[in-house]
Amino acid sequence: MFDLSQHVAIVTGGSTGLGLGMARGLAKAGASVAIWARNVERTEAACQELAVLGGGTAHGFACDVTDPASVDAAMAATLAALGKVDSCFANAGGAGVRGPLLALRPDDWCQTMELNYHSVISTFRVAARHMTERGQGGRLIASSSIAALMGIPGGAGYSSSKAAVTGLVRALAIELAPAGITVNAILPGYIATEMSLDTPQAFRDAVMRRAASGLIGTLEDMEGIAVYLASRQSRLMNGQSIVLDGGHTIHPM
Repeated sequence: MFDLSQHVAIVTGGSTGLGLGMARGLAKAGASVAIWARNVERTEAACQELAVLGGGTAHGFACDVTDPASVDAAMAATLAALGKVDSCFANAGGAGVRGPLLALRPDDWCQTMELNYHSVISTFRVAARHMTERGQGGRLIASSSIAALMGIPGGAGYSSSKAAVTGLVRALAIELAPAGITVNAILPGYIATEMSLDTPQAFRDAVMRRAASGLIGTLEDMEGIAVYLASRQSRLMNGQSIVLDGGHTIHPM
């Protein structure tokens, strides 16, 4: 049902963390995966890992998603190597500049929006253009966060940039539907990655207590949702923000 052989997927920021988790799922399902990332060594290592997971291929392309010209170049290189794009995961992003409202400068807010929001627009623009011209539809998936739903003291820039992504997804879902393109967002909760495991143990314990399941997410939890949203079986899923948090955001605490 979820066979992605002959499917080509882009994953920005796919060399590490959540992006690599999604790329693994796509590769296991048979997709050919194009990883767009800045770190060449990590990208090469990720491609070597993905190449043996399924029947597809893995290719790395240097890309700074905050630079529209770099995004254009990465898409051109991807199409030259793989011929088409069926799904595009705009995953690259980061915490941005953190701090209380009164301590942040206007440039701090702009930097965070460039990283987490404008980069999604640039990535989706080139992918949607190709999918529309090709005329066979496609899947656009953005990585947001449960921070879009919950307040984070000192993290207003991050929360607002991720909330902007969910609004973008809803608008583009309507706009691109006539071309057969669906647009959705994944809102992960706390997922154990190299970056997140650098947080204090007390914080991780609090996350586990709050999650209805009592679980902390792993990169394996990103695999299935990526495969589903890339597949034809997700054709009625459109304009949605899919929360993947073990019940963190519904806990009464």
